[in-house]
Amino acid sequence: MKPPQLADRLLKLFCAPHRLEEVQGDLHEEFAWQVKRLGYRRARWQYWREVLGFFKPFVMKRKETAYSITYLTNPGMLRNHFKIAWRNLVKDRQFTLLNLIGLSTGLACTLLIYLWVNDELHIDKYNEKDDQLFQVMANHFHGDAVETINHTPGLLADALAAEMPEVEHAVTVVPASWFASKGVISAGENRLKAGGQFVGKDYFKVFTCPFLQGDRNSIFADNSTVALSEEMAVKLFGNTKDVIGKAVKWDNAEFTGTYRVGGIFENSPANSTEQFDLIFSFNVFFVRRPGMENWGNSDPSTFLILRKGTDIGQFNAKIRDFLQTKDKTKTQLFAIKYSDKYLHGQFVNGHQAGGRIAYVRLFSIIAVFILIVACINFMNLSTAKASGRIKEVGIKKVVGAFRSSLIVQYLGESILMTFLSLLLAAFWVVLLLPQFNIITGKHIHFEFDATLIGSILGITLLTGLISGSYPALYLSGFNPTAVLKGKLKTSVGELLVRKGLVVFQFTISILFIVSVLVVYQQIDYIQTKNLGYNRDHIIHFEIPLAMDSVKLKSAEAFLGEVKNSPGVVNASSYYHNLTGDHGAISGFQWPGKPPGKDIDFSNLEVGYNFMETLGMELKEGRGFSNNQNSDREIIFNEAAIKSMGLKDPIGKTVKFWDRERQIVGVVKDFNFESLYSTVKPCFFQVYPVMPNIMVKIQSGAEQQTIARIQKVFEAYHQGLVFDYQFLDENYKALYAAERRIGVLSRYFAGLTILISCLGLFGLAAFTAQRRQKEIGIRKVVGATVGNVAVMLSMDFMKLLGMALLIAFPLIGWALSQWLHNFAYHVDLGLGVFVIAGLSITFITLFTVGYQAIKAALMNPVKSLKSE
Repeated sequence: MKPPQLADRLLKLFCAPHRLEEVQGDLHEEFAWQVKRLGYRRARWQYWREVLGFFKPFVMKRKETAYSITYLTNPGMLRNHFKIAWRNLVKDRQFTLLNLIGLSTGLACTLLIYLWVNDELHIDKYNEKDDQLFQVMANHFHGDAVETINHTPGLLADALAAEMPEVEHAVTVVPASWFASKGVISAGENRLKAGGQFVGKDYFKVFTCPFLQGDRNSIFADNSTVALSEEMAVKLFGNTKDVIGKAVKWDNAEFTGTYRVGGIFENSPANSTEQFDLIFSFNVFFVRRPGMENWGNSDPSTFLILRKGTDIGQFNAKIRDFLQTKDKTKTQLFAIKYSDKYLHGQFVNGHQAGGRIAYVRLFSIIAVFILIVACINFMNLSTAKASGRIKEVGIKKVVGAFRSSLIVQYLGESILMTFLSLLLAAFWVVLLLPQFNIITGKHIHFEFDATLIGSILGITLLTGLISGSYPALYLSGFNPTAVLKGKLKTSVGELLVRKGLVVFQFTISILFIVSVLVVYQQIDYIQTKNLGYNRDHIIHFEIPLAMDSVKLKSAEAFLGEVKNSPGVVNASSYYHNLTGDHGAISGFQWPGKPPGKDIDFSNLEVGYNFMETLGMELKEGRGFSNNQNSDREIIFNEAAIKSMGLKDPIGKTVKFWDRERQIVGVVKDFNFESLYSTVKPCFFQVYPVMPNIMVKIQSGAEQQTIARIQKVFEAYHQGLVFDYQFLDENYKALYAAERRIGVLSRYFAGLTILISCLGLFGLAAFTAQRRQKEIGIRKVVGATVGNVAVMLSMDFMKLLGMALLIAFPLIGWALSQWLHNFAYHVDLGLGVFVIAGLSITFITLFTVGYQAIKAALMNPVKSLKSE
């Protein structure tokens, strides 16, 4: 006889397919035997009971789930859970304090990093057409190397707008940051330093720059108008009313003149990389700046609004060789999204290779690691105190509590602790944010909005769930019978998880220590490297300079008086700085130049005695002659002579922009840009005086000499503030990002180690508690306090050894990649790893030693009295 078909169908639904045939065969054999023994009717009922046995786990699970949902939604039970959680927190204040410190520290670090990362991600994102706004970049070829710059010919924007249908608008811009010094704007008695930029006619169609007064579409109908920022208008005239049409004077070398105010625009957004006070027409720059009509000049920048739907890859392929059709140059063009340039502005051999995005990713990873370490700390402390609550778990299970309800309870306690930590973390953030802004050079505000609140609550809830998950699963998994009989055994899996967490903490701490050491060494190397000139005891400042003969003579007289002041070793002037981009000039002709070869030279415009003031060394030849023939002389660096392939260069003539210059000297290579790059070909041309004054001061007489220079400055430039800086400070500012990374890394490393120590402290307490009887027996049979302390400490030292084996290869590879971003860098030696290993060993022994010695000193009678 066949068994009930309905029962067989239900069996197929709930039995695993790979076992169905086997189970059905066994049941059918059992059914046939029961029919012979009990008869068909009773055998059918027996068969039904066997089949329904497969339903039992499913039914029980559904019952437990329904109970848990009711449990969760019951207000009375929620209040009860809250009361129990609060009582447990208050009962063990030391445990609560350690958890609060660990979690709040981790959350505070995470919040600070979140605010910084959020600010970085929004830089230059203020333009309404951000998705269509692109900047044209240029790849210049130097042999096998490719240099990428953001300067392009001044003629390029109009040419692209006319010849490329994908271009909706194009504009040429000479940004305020292009100028080595700010100019001086004056109205009546008010004279202020201000940064001005020169823009093409479609600037306001490309960039978002709201006007408060004036018509931005017709403001540059002629070259005599200027637009002022709201802040500058208030400083000059006291308000922004009735300002249109008033005259202002602008002193800035060849762009000096009187202009009429044609508009007032809103101040540059705080998240803009370009900060400026004035806007002039690009025609002013084009007319007055020599060589702008030449395609070989690359002073300005070019920005485009591409039509929607434009494929940037195809567009870049079209414009790549655009300059070859204009100037027969090998320079290649491509466009990148303007707002991406801030974070992705580093190029290697013509390809985008990162930039500040590396720091954003780095600190995001650091935030995640710090939060994980804080969660691990909470887990270790919670499991260390679990033995005090195992009977509670046993009793609740005996009276019918499901495991899921216990998990909910303990997760609730964890989330409560996390939200209490959040309140403390918010206090730390508000307290530390001003100092954090100083370190990062930001102006971040802790202002609550929907995004920030949602992010904070999400981070906190996730932290609570992660940190409470393991303790909740650990506590709720106890066998009630074993708990109530006092027979708890630690599983191998449990030990592996806990040890794995400790190894992870050790690994993160080692990574931080080694990173801090290497970053410090690299920054110290940068600050002390011989650059090919002496930047010590040199100050520099700006003077307003116009190109008319009267003001030039006045500037020369001022420089001469400064040079003759007591305490001044030497003085000179210059246009470009020694720590930034100097543009590029091509189109040189020299004796023996191979056909088709072209080199981009950096242009350093300097005054007399410039090289002498900086202590630069000449490889051959002489400096500039201080006479009327100096404008026909030129000096190259070694890299330039090598690139040109010139032998015996002194006395030979080169030509650019239809000007012939005689080579009178070759200066030894020096680093005039950052150490991320190797020394590039450059040349010097001399002028009687330039707007940036450089003064070498006698050592030991700095303050008195600076006071004398200030008096001379105020006599020649009444109404202007004498604002000077030391040259080595500018050099340090060039690596401000690296220094900030180093400082922040030290702080975050210290906090991570602090949190790790709390976790080690908790785990050491847990280990000592679990091994009380073993320690007691060892002491009874003759073990000393030292023997017991070493025994307990060695367990952690083994874990530390595993972490060292994991961390050292990983951090060695990562730091090698970072160091290779610099053309000049320190070697990653064995010393940093030795120091890091010894440091983490000392920290571990110091943290674990307290609990180990405390456990070793315990009276063995107390631990053995129950035996």
